Amino acid sequence: MRGQIRHLPNAITCANLFSGCIGIVFTFQDNLVFASYAIFLAAIFDFFDGFASRVLKAHSCIGKDLDSLADMVSFGVLPSAIMYELLLQGPQINHVSEYLNYIAFLIPVFSALRLAKFNTDTRQAESFIGLPTPANAILIASIPLILVQYDEIAKYVLNPYGLSIFIIVMCTLLVAEIPLMSLKFKNKDFNKNFYRYLLLLFSAILILFFKFAAVPVVIVMYITLSIIQLKFANDNFMSSSHKNG
Repeated sequence: MRGQIRHLPNAITCANLFSGCIGIVFTFQDNLVFASYAIFLAAIFDFFDGFASRVLKAHSCIGKDLDSLADMVSFGVLPSAIMYELLLQGPQINHVSEYLNYIAFLIPVFSALRLAKFNTDTRQAESFIGLPTPANAILIASIPLILVQYDEIAKYVLNPYGLSIFIIVMCTLLVAEIPLMSLKFKNKDFNKNFYRYLLLLFSAILILFFKFAAVPVVIVMYITLSIIQLKFANDNFMSSSHKNG
């Protein structure tokens, strides 16, 4: 029985991959709302496979590789398919804009680079270097859902040049040397987890009032708080070094 339970994290990872595949089918059917929901579902599975792995102490090389492969589909290929469809829905301003649709497929390219770096970078054991692929995918998934909430902004959001710039910025953040905090709680110490609690609190409030429109704000807040946390950690380190010196 114990041996079978140890396979639970990998089974949850496979559910993540399955969700991503189903989401891609939804994009083929031009159902971007359900495709976006598939990303959110995959993100839930992605969280719980790591949680189950830590609780059951079932870490394995296969599990790590499987997780990256699943993330590549759910948080790389699927969001690029959604973005491609959004670009198709936007106005074709001129002949150049027709070819801008393909810029969407930079997302899986840079997601692959991000995941490959994560698997080999020892600095990312307790934090992230660059924007995690699930965060990027969730941000993209929020766009069709925001358009359902506020359909009057579609003509601004679906501008092909604006979306292209957005894609380039997000791809850059995926591989940028920016330390970002992990949401894994190693303990319940409030001071050590202050910025995590702050992010979760404000995220819950924003989502409660603004629903999916809050997602872009939450992502920006996540990056900002991570940078603030890093600055204070460096300042404290320098201060303690001077005292010890």
